[in-house]
Amino acid sequence: MPTELPAPRFRAEPQCVVMRDKTLGPCHTNDVPIRRDVTAGVIGLPMWVSLRVVDAAGCKPIAGADIEIWHADVRGVYSGRAAAMCNPDDAAAKRAGFLRGRQVTDADGVVSFLTIYPGWYGGRAPHIHLRVLVERRELLISQLLFDEVLNDAVYGNHPDYAKRTRRDTLNRSDFVFSASEVERFTLDVDKLGSGVLQASYTIGLMRGRT
Repeated sequence: MPTELPAPRFRAEPQCVVMRDKTLGPCHTNDVPIRRDVTAGVIGLPMWVSLRVVDAAGCKPIAGADIEIWHADVRGVYSGRAAAMCNPDDAAAKRAGFLRGRQVTDADGVVSFLTIYPGWYGGRAPHIHLRVLVERRELLISQLLFDEVLNDAVYGNHPDYAKRTRRDTLNRSDFVFSASEVERFTLDVDKLGSGVLQASYTIGLMRGRT
């Protein structure tokens, strides 16, 4: 997989919009390592996920924020010792730690993870989980979606995903998001020259939250 990343492009608008909380979900685990490459050898369409964290009150980048992500593999399976539904009857996945990682934002409030396009699983639209801590305070737990046209292209054409049956849940019918929220929680995705995807999103935080 590629290890170098051109400077990610973040959408000019909206800026300084407070990102809302969403459910943590049953597949979160503790003691996630700090690392940029979270693939841990799993197959899939390579993708950079770049997140920029800003203070919603003043639109300034937040350096030193602890950002954690986790998501399912091409089969729709999570790693780690989480709830049984996350990797049923998969002892290898339970022992593994793939597609999980943490990083600390730089002076521009940015982190970038090398991962793969997530697989889907029953009852949920494809998504990535995230958790943000600032000065050891948890300020956000949320999730991000992908455009349906891109989902169709990846799941219908990429050899690592196309052998699965058609997913059963679209963004508009995912129980975590209302129909009006889908666009606001969707990652911006570009295709880099190497064929790798670049997904980006700006996270607005309320620093005064308790």
